Amino acid sequence: MENTRPKTGIKAKVQKLGSSLSSMVMPNIGAFIAWGVLTAFFLETGWTPNAHLALMIIPMLTYLLPLLIGYSGGNLIHGQRGAVVGAIATMGVIVGSDVPMFIGAMIMGPLGGWVIKKFDDIFADKIKAGFEMLVNNFSAGLLGFGLAILGNYGIGPIVSYLTELMGKGVEAIINMHLLPLANVLIEPAKILFLNNAINHGILTPLGAEQAAATGKSILFLLETNPGPGLGVLLAFTIFGKGAAKSSAPGAIIIQFLGGIHEIYFPYVMMKPLLFLAVIAGGVSGTFVFSVLGAGLQAAASPGSILAVLAMTPRGAYFANIAGIVVATIVSFLVASIIIKADKNEEDDLAASQAAVSSAKASAKGQSSDASMTESNQEMFGNVNKIIFACDAGMGSSAMGASILRDKAKKAGLKIPVSNSAINNLNDDPNALIVTQVELHERANQKAPSATFVSVENFMNSPRYDEIVDNLSNDAQTGAAVAPAVSDDVVDGVADYSKVTHLIVAYQDTKGSAHMAATIIKKILKDKNLAYPVSVLPIADLKDEVDAMIITLNAETVAAEQQAPSAVHVSVTDLVASEKFDKLIDHLVNK
Repeated sequence: MENTRPKTGIKAKVQKLGSSLSSMVMPNIGAFIAWGVLTAFFLETGWTPNAHLALMIIPMLTYLLPLLIGYSGGNLIHGQRGAVVGAIATMGVIVGSDVPMFIGAMIMGPLGGWVIKKFDDIFADKIKAGFEMLVNNFSAGLLGFGLAILGNYGIGPIVSYLTELMGKGVEAIINMHLLPLANVLIEPAKILFLNNAINHGILTPLGAEQAAATGKSILFLLETNPGPGLGVLLAFTIFGKGAAKSSAPGAIIIQFLGGIHEIYFPYVMMKPLLFLAVIAGGVSGTFVFSVLGAGLQAAASPGSILAVLAMTPRGAYFANIAGIVVATIVSFLVASIIIKADKNEEDDLAASQAAVSSAKASAKGQSSDASMTESNQEMFGNVNKIIFACDAGMGSSAMGASILRDKAKKAGLKIPVSNSAINNLNDDPNALIVTQVELHERANQKAPSATFVSVENFMNSPRYDEIVDNLSNDAQTGAAVAPAVSDDVVDGVADYSKVTHLIVAYQDTKGSAHMAATIIKKILKDKNLAYPVSVLPIADLKDEVDAMIITLNAETVAAEQQAPSAVHVSVTDLVASEKFDKLIDHLVNK
């Protein structure tokens, strides 16, 4: 397969923006749920009112949640340093506003990460040996200080005004009973893999502000309503044919109870008229929600009926359940008519997925699943890991990884299979990345050197057997699915040919790590080598094939787990290691 960088389409750009927004919220959904549970129990209108414990509700909403979003936004751009500066910058907009600053945090967090990243890019090689810690700490503090002032006086008031304006707009739409029309856009957008972007990037922040004022928000139910998908799957269970009919009952359990809505997307894609079914279900369900005053106290994530019920406030159970039931019935009726009107003798889900994949890939100028796998056969010998990549890196990709991991184990393949968010992918030529067709373009931009296989559905793809067969054949013919090389510097076994930068990583010995970096920089300078040297906590390491990571013996295993593709150097003493000169010599002779 030729790994050329594809042109970025509008849909990919929208997905990327939405993914960036949701990536700031999704890691912190646990905090939103904790806040929702506190509100449900201890608010004076809650299940067990408690004035003392209720004192946590407003500070969590005002400070904790926006700071977590800002921290995550900065971390996305520039790791730990970006996260710290992003959180400092976010504090400025929090104090400069009277409304919860979720949107402000989504601006200031990435802005703080970007600013400190640009500073590091400019000055990283200009800091005198021994002054790294001083410069790093003061640069983060002073830049964070400046951004906090900017956020307080400039961005905070603007975002506050826009937030209030959007809140009034949503309130007006609800009062005019026009909110159901939102599902005309939400339901198709979900199936185009914008579900996390819509829910966590837009509806969750707005819903949290509404819930803070009224105790619940209908916005939490718009995307997470499991009714439309459940109706489609029930129709396939009763009226479908072939593989679609036999697989639908299992998909119902995963979708309705597990909350992984992506499972029903291929069923809709195989018969495009079914978009009408999920739209009708979504609109009717939201109409019932609006009329009966439904709402949740916090985001239901994943979109499981269990999560919805857990976040339902006292007095809203009937309204919430009624909306889900109506959405299910309407979606089922419309889907049943469409499925029964289709005269095809059999609904072959796998064949339909392959056909849809081929048609969509051709429209984008890409290969179909089958041709893509075939063209990659000669590249499978380079693969030493498999990564399932989706928008959020959880849910469907985790289940897909589990399925392929089991197949690989049964085939006797000792190859790691993991799942990841697309935003967290690294460009590794030794990785086989499995992703949905709709997300292939974005994934290819993040890792153009990797080998790709696109599938229509993580839960049921014939590509998995092809992957296992190709990797098994390579293993039998002596092609690589080889274990990672030994990183023994003394024996010179490690492969240094791809190393472009060095990282001294630590867990508890930050000072020693900085001193080690200073020593290494001096040795590099003496040998006229221009390799960047940085210091990072092991938890912040990225899986980079071109990195040499130096750690204490006791911490090497943790570093290898964080970055298995890197060259790892284990030392007994970071400050006085005999290996430093030897590893630099290997870089000279690589």
